[in-house]
Amino acid sequence: MNAPAKTEDFAIKIPDGVYAETVLSVEHYTDHLFRFRMTRPAGFRFRSGEFAMIGLMVGEKPIYRAYSIASPAWDEELEFFSIKVPDGPLTSHLQAIKPGDTVLMRKKPTGTLVLDALTPGRRLYMFSTGTGIAPFASLIRDPDTYEKFEEVILTHTCRDVAELKYGFDLVDEIRNHEFLNEIVGDKLKHYATVTREDYPFQGRITTLIENGKLFADLGVPALDPEIDRGMICGSSAMLKDTKELLEKAGLTEGANNKPAEFVIERAFVG
Repeated sequence: MNAPAKTEDFAIKIPDGVYAETVLSVEHYTDHLFRFRMTRPAGFRFRSGEFAMIGLMVGEKPIYRAYSIASPAWDEELEFFSIKVPDGPLTSHLQAIKPGDTVLMRKKPTGTLVLDALTPGRRLYMFSTGTGIAPFASLIRDPDTYEKFEEVILTHTCRDVAELKYGFDLVDEIRNHEFLNEIVGDKLKHYATVTREDYPFQGRITTLIENGKLFADLGVPALDPEIDRGMICGSSAMLKDTKELLEKAGLTEGANNKPAEFVIERAFVG
């Protein structure tokens, strides 16, 4: 496999309308998961929860995929959380990046998992599986989230316990942050479950919603469209099943141009 190129290797070949940014750090969590941080272009603006098209020069051409921006809108750097796919057109190369390498990014971010797409409420649920936690990594570190909601519940379901570590690292970061800790206080609840190992909290999030265990564990009432709002990011099956449960509870799906009680990000479902 060819190593990702550095800027000087293809400076002349950078496509028009694309940022070329420098990798600052890389952290590998498991054989399947890693996160990296890179420089943020001076003119780049986004709303927490949005995604961008990021890519690498592979040979003579760029390859892009949609990635949620995991860092909040105020951060001076950009963070991404990725799976490793051995034969993936992009991730087979992306997983080999190191500090100093160059990552490409198209200039226009977009996405549905933004606060503007929700009507006002009291409690915000963020339902995620696997790397679907990435947009919520952005939102739970954004002060605006806590201005709009009294309680924020992040659920993260993975196959194995080791895959939950990124979520725990995020919460620890908030608890130890000089100003986020004070803003967030006790408003954030983190509910992590696994499906393939022994763990205090086990099961698919849809099962835990259906049987009421999610609400019992958190000490909150069942879903109520008057006060509860939701965001969903995960596999296509998880999106479909969670959407049905929220609609069964009386919540309506919204969008950027028509805010409602819950939103789904479908950009990553192929």
